[in-house]
Amino acid sequence: MKKIIIACLSALLCGCMFNIKMEIKEWKTFDESPDPNADTAVWNSKGIKASFASTYARYAKYKEPEIDVSKTRRLHAWKGERVSAQIVVWTSTPVMQLECEVQDLKCGKAVIPAEAVRARFVRYTLTDEFGNGCGSHKKYAPSLAGDMLDNIDCIGMDAKSVRPVWISVDVPDSVAAGTYRGDIRVHARGVNAKPVSVKLKLEVEVCSKTLPPASKWKYHLDLWQHPSAVARAENLKLWSNEHFEAMRPLMKMLAGTGQKVITATLNKDPWNHQCYDAYEDMIVWTKNGNGSWSYDYTVFDRWVNFMMKDVGIKGMINCYSMAPWNNELHYMDAKSGNMISVKADPGTKTFAEIWTPFLKDFVQHLSKNKWLKITNIAMDERPPAVMDEILGLLQKEAPELGVALADNHQSYKKYSYIRDLCVDLNSVPEPADLAYRKENGLNTTYYVCCAHKFPNMFTFSDPAEAVYAGWYAKANGFDGFLRWAYNSWVENPLTDSRFRTWPAGDTFIVYPEARSSIRFECLMEGIQDFEKLSIIIEERNGKPMQELDGFRSSVKPDNIESLIADAKKIFRQ
Repeated sequence: MKKIIIACLSALLCGCMFNIKMEIKEWKTFDESPDPNADTAVWNSKGIKASFASTYARYAKYKEPEIDVSKTRRLHAWKGERVSAQIVVWTSTPVMQLECEVQDLKCGKAVIPAEAVRARFVRYTLTDEFGNGCGSHKKYAPSLAGDMLDNIDCIGMDAKSVRPVWISVDVPDSVAAGTYRGDIRVHARGVNAKPVSVKLKLEVEVCSKTLPPASKWKYHLDLWQHPSAVARAENLKLWSNEHFEAMRPLMKMLAGTGQKVITATLNKDPWNHQCYDAYEDMIVWTKNGNGSWSYDYTVFDRWVNFMMKDVGIKGMINCYSMAPWNNELHYMDAKSGNMISVKADPGTKTFAEIWTPFLKDFVQHLSKNKWLKITNIAMDERPPAVMDEILGLLQKEAPELGVALADNHQSYKKYSYIRDLCVDLNSVPEPADLAYRKENGLNTTYYVCCAHKFPNMFTFSDPAEAVYAGWYAKANGFDGFLRWAYNSWVENPLTDSRFRTWPAGDTFIVYPEARSSIRFECLMEGIQDFEKLSIIIEERNGKPMQELDGFRSSVKPDNIESLIADAKKIFRQ
């Protein structure tokens, strides 16, 4: 990735249009992709403008925004909740430096400190369209979409361009209820002009209810992690100390959204390199000269310990897979020192001979580390005939292990005992099946992928869809949501979210160096709504909520923004 150095001029406190004392500093950033559809022919406003705008909209980079200018925004929050706003900045002239200054939010003597208020510039990436879903996407014309939330302090702007700013407020759970007010100041300096400062007012109305910390959320979030992609994207040696340090802030961001599952691998890349980076081995299998087997769990143990102890994700360990997509495994041959690949189709003699000793050894290893009760052998979209063979061997040789399945074959009736069952978006289990699973402590979630147009989280998707996803889970009785993948990054993830066979953004929802996205923040918003709904339903002794009626469909409503806004009014009662 080409990187450039931008000279950023750090703005001190100022009023609108007043001179500002400047201090030059350097900041590393990257060039965004050119806009294939740039159109600056019509630009009516003069100078630099800023306004609050909807968090559920994406604003074109080179088109003057058509919004009602608003310098005040009121947000509603529970204690302990993260709430968001979006500011849109647009300019008719070039800007050398754009900065956003946040202040304490005050309610009498009570304060939400400025450290809890974060401003991040929205960056633009190449995207495409849903098209034919899971087929080739080479034929679709690219466009620019605002998505990444960058961690830089300042940025430049072209003439006749737009730069959104995402505002996040992490409301402390210790603050008193009340309305907190403070300023957000957008500082901009043109090439040959005096600095300009635009002042906006942010208000957060905090109610008396409290949202528990993310570690205690009931929502079962399972976004698949891809450690190898981090090593490649940040040019680090795989499984080195530097690699783990680079993953720390990225995975902590995931834990902060209530993630419950650690994604681990058992053998060769379970998905047969379907994404840009292959999943590298976490367990090295060795066939010894006498025919016995040895297993090196060094990387597996370090990864699990890192995710549990350093990051705080402790719910489940889902291990892929006894059914890799090409049914191919590999091992180190001790005699030759070479890696040997072998086809092991479920149900064959080879399958049983190669998996049986591993399962027995794996159970012992998990027991020693006290991980057995939370570990599942995980399969992804495997048909019933394959599942029959796998589950038969598991029940015979390692019945202590749990099972996880991303199921697109409506197998939930046949495998009612599966510990972690995730069904295709359009395969909502019948109420009796959901009730049975809840009564027996079994987890039931749903997933979306390249096949699902709505609700989804592509880089061209309406951000409101990620919020809708949380309401959809609650309305249909699910325990949560699964999506591949958290960070299966494409070749140039900072500037181009497209991939060869799926809609743009399908393979990842966050960016390298722990950069969040509009999609990820809206996903978190929907999860928080799920948690708040759970609390309210419990307070009402399980009484059904009519606010959920509009969220049971997987067909996009015409009024998605107003649907969500109206439903959220229940949180202010």
